[in-house]
Amino acid sequence: MTEKIYTKKKLGMYVLIGVLAAYVLAFFGVIIGAALSDYAFIGGFFVFVSIMIFIFGWFPLLGLKVLKPQEALVLTLFGNYKGTLREPGFYFVNPFCTAVNPAAGTKLAQSGETSAKQDTINVNMGTSATVNAISKKISLKAMTLNNGRQKINDCLGNPVEIGIAVIWKVTDTAKAVFNVDNYKEYLSLQCDSALRNIVRIYPYDVATDVDTTGDGQADEGSLRGSAEVVAERIKDEIQSKVTEAGLEIIEARITYLAYAPEIASVMLQRQQASAIIDARKMIVDGAVGMVEMALERLNEKDIVNLDEERKAAMVSNLLVVLCGNHDAQPVVNSGSLY
Repeated sequence: MTEKIYTKKKLGMYVLIGVLAAYVLAFFGVIIGAALSDYAFIGGFFVFVSIMIFIFGWFPLLGLKVLKPQEALVLTLFGNYKGTLREPGFYFVNPFCTAVNPAAGTKLAQSGETSAKQDTINVNMGTSATVNAISKKISLKAMTLNNGRQKINDCLGNPVEIGIAVIWKVTDTAKAVFNVDNYKEYLSLQCDSALRNIVRIYPYDVATDVDTTGDGQADEGSLRGSAEVVAERIKDEIQSKVTEAGLEIIEARITYLAYAPEIASVMLQRQQASAIIDARKMIVDGAVGMVEMALERLNEKDIVNLDEERKAAMVSNLLVVLCGNHDAQPVVNSGSLY
């Protein structure tokens, strides 16, 4: 289905003025007909025409359409697609044309859309009826779909909770209306599917022997460390699915990422242990370097001659001081080591 832009002149104001003028003329026609009651044919003609205008004069008003900026209206005539109104203005179209928007009643709670307006009408019987004034207009604005958090297993089988925000808009109204049943529900479903497909490729954190790019070599891609890359792949995955629905994905962003509650505490301990090991390794490397430098400086300055046993004792003491968690307590030795 190809979108056809409705390019006819915006005659809405002229038609509205014409209808109002016709009613005014009909009112005076009744007066004139009554005044010419002596001339039965002429007077009856004026009255008949005036009554017909009163009865059917409102019919052209059904063809009046008002569009605001960034709105569109898809029109069909007896089941055939006639065109789309996209430019803002006051239009007059065939009164038999009907607007089509299967997603008009669908409100995505996450997208910030307001609920349908409701008007209450008092009926003659004293009861009240509620009528949903659901607009058939299609918004062309950029909108945000904030998908709820989903629990998905990463490539290592660890359950993680992740949520994304997708910024999207309608680019082809004909495809959006006729190619899918409900383009809003279709988009939401494709977002869920694409999110699961991409998240299963990555580990939560950097892991060895994991290929996330598909080149056959292990890399350092992860959900936590490669958020921009993951979001871009999610965007491309969604776009490939919704192009036929006339939608454009402007941006996708990860809004929430965490381990699932059932393994969160264990994974936190694992991260803490890994951090402690890395910190200890750095401390030991630095301590060994400092000990090596101290021994070299003592030999260069020829401050004291140390045999192997004294060097071992000095190395032991320095490592204890440098690698310990607490401040060293000095001990003054006034005697000899032997």
